[in-house]
Amino acid sequence: MITVKELMSHRLYTLKPTDTVHQARQLMLDKHIRHIPIVDNHGTFLGLITKHDILALSVSELADIEPQERIEIESGIPLSQVMLTEVVVAQESTNLLEAARFILEQKHGCLPVFRDQQLTGMLTEADFVKLAIHLMERLAQA
Repeated sequence: MITVKELMSHRLYTLKPTDTVHQARQLMLDKHIRHIPIVDNHGTFLGLITKHDILALSVSELADIEPQERIEIESGIPLSQVMLTEVVVAQESTNLLEAARFILEQKHGCLPVFRDQQLTGMLTEADFVKLAIHLMERLAQA
């Protein structure tokens, strides 16, 4: 049985609930990620912000405002006001089939992964695409 631990991304970029929508947007752009766990000062998982959430909150590029004004607006919105707090999570030992079903049902595109109570990684739709590519390459070589 393949577990979540074998496929998940171990590199985590997190933000605090006092950080802003603008900071989340910048982190997503800088690190090429689409999901950010929100944690407290002790590293306890509190919620999640996704690229979809950021886009939904963003001032449209069609709006007649200057980029600096958009930054000021987004800098005034703390993540605590907009983060998802009801998020399905998985343990490292969760089997991959069950995790895939969670991701499809929840529609967040990711699954925060824990070992006991500690956030240890993130399993995303992209991880499953990479797995599918790997499996198709192996089939093509057979």
